Amino acid sequence: MKLSQLRILVAVAEQETFSEAALNLDLSQSAVSHSISALEDHLGVVLFSRGRYGARLTPVGDRIVSHARIILQQAEAIAREAELARGLQGGQVRIASFRSIAIHLLPTAIAQFKQRHPNIAVNLSEHDDYLQVERTLREGRADIGFTLLPAADDFDTWEVLENAYVALFPPDFKAAGPQITWAEVAQHPLIMPPADRIMMRDVYDHAQAHGYHLNVVSEVETDTTIVNLVAQGLGATILPRLAAEPIPEQVQVFDLPKPLVRIIGAAVLANGLHTPAIYAFLDVLKSLGSVTVSPAKAVVHDAFETRLGTTSLPEIGVKKT
Repeated sequence: MKLSQLRILVAVAEQETFSEAALNLDLSQSAVSHSISALEDHLGVVLFSRGRYGARLTPVGDRIVSHARIILQQAEAIAREAELARGLQGGQVRIASFRSIAIHLLPTAIAQFKQRHPNIAVNLSEHDDYLQVERTLREGRADIGFTLLPAADDFDTWEVLENAYVALFPPDFKAAGPQITWAEVAQHPLIMPPADRIMMRDVYDHAQAHGYHLNVVSEVETDTTIVNLVAQGLGATILPRLAAEPIPEQVQVFDLPKPLVRIIGAAVLANGLHTPAIYAFLDVLKSLGSVTVSPAKAVVHDAFETRLGTTSLPEIGVKKT
């Protein structure tokens, strides 16, 4: 059976003549007659009694038309769902992120997006690191992800913000000068995330590149716990600024002697089929190009505004990193 046959069946049942059904469907009468005959042959039953009075449903035909109407209603519902997803009156945007972005950037972005498009659902999944985010995108379980730049070639990406690493010291620490030195960092007992965390590899490599080995006395899984331990005077730490937020007032914050910065970007699969809802969320991210995530802390890049600019978002297939 074909949906077209069921539409013709319902039309003939409603009009009770083949000619009127053909007129309403913009088909020839012979096409309507052939379709009903083919359906009857397929089902092995007579659906209409034909005569001078037109076409009247047989008892079995009447029961079958009831089912046909339900099938056509469901088919129309499927088409409406697809239309909503293609437009901005429904559907969803699935976002994958790691914790610091989910905490400091996405609440504002999602709130603005929902104000503009209240009928589009937003699904947010948090992951331990950017590699998990990228895996989620590749597996089709997310539409937009936040990752470190530069990213792999199978993504189209846009720079969103720079997140610099900072050294956090306890309240009673006395620095030798206004700028912390590598010697002071290396000599002080450090409380750090586990060394196998991806964001920590760059820290150890960065220190070693400048000839210093970090004095890690404790490894703690949760960033918030580390910051609170520093606030209690139990050690110092080095963290990406967003991961460290909120930083208690008594904790002393220093830039590293040589800056170490992570560039965070929004990513979608290159050459993927992206709905208008996805482009609309990227447009909201673009509008945050001048918004400060936290006063005097990590700032969303004006470069994100520049990179997207007034270019039509559906041109997302052009790699922009």
